[in-house]
Amino acid sequence: MYSLGIRKQALALLQSGLTLSEASRRTGVSRSTLRQWHSEPTSPARAACPRDTELGAPYAYLLGLYLGDGCISRSRRGVHVMRIACANAWPGLIDACEEALRTVMPTSSVCRVACPGCTSVVSYSKHWPCLFPQAGPGPKHTRSIRLDDWQSILVKQHPWPLIRGLIHSDGCRFTNWTERAGRRYEYPRYVFTNKSDDIRGIFTDALDRVGVEWKVTRRGSTPYNTSIARRASVALMDEHAGAKH
Repeated sequence: MYSLGIRKQALALLQSGLTLSEASRRTGVSRSTLRQWHSEPTSPARAACPRDTELGAPYAYLLGLYLGDGCISRSRRGVHVMRIACANAWPGLIDACEEALRTVMPTSSVCRVACPGCTSVVSYSKHWPCLFPQAGPGPKHTRSIRLDDWQSILVKQHPWPLIRGLIHSDGCRFTNWTERAGRRYEYPRYVFTNKSDDIRGIFTDALDRVGVEWKVTRRGSTPYNTSIARRASVALMDEHAGAKH
């Protein structure tokens, strides 16, 4: 995440006549980000974008929820709607989702919309696409999902909230069992299931960063499941991520 000071410095360099490449070398900001900043109009509404503030762990958690069960759609007058579907079986998850939305976008109201079997936690803002550039038409697994440079920096700083958000959206913790020599053995495990190769890659990259061992498991012929079953790794997940509640 680039600070507001870096953004102002970069824009001042561009306004002074430096090229994108020269400004990028001086500030460390990618050319694509500089190009986006330079093309955006400067207005009170744009200056108030939460991306100009220091985003932290709540954003990383919300990013995990969005990548799993969230969507952003365009409404009227340039307003966008963030919706995150939460199963009614996990009321604690619904509360945590609402808190994350309020923290990341404090100037926007948040409401809950009842749906069959779930609750959509909804927030309206013109700035959701600024914070979640992965928004786009169609299911996420049918298109490329890549983190912007500033998002990659932020999730490296806060890998556990991202992991927790992904598990709370498209993951679960349950007790598995096996039978050996006529005896039944039970052990806990975590599984994350998502059709998007890119999103699974974001998840496993974060797991690698915090030292959690994982493997791909198949259900039928589809390798959509990431399993965490080793005792030490499950203990780490229990300590820092936790199951839905």
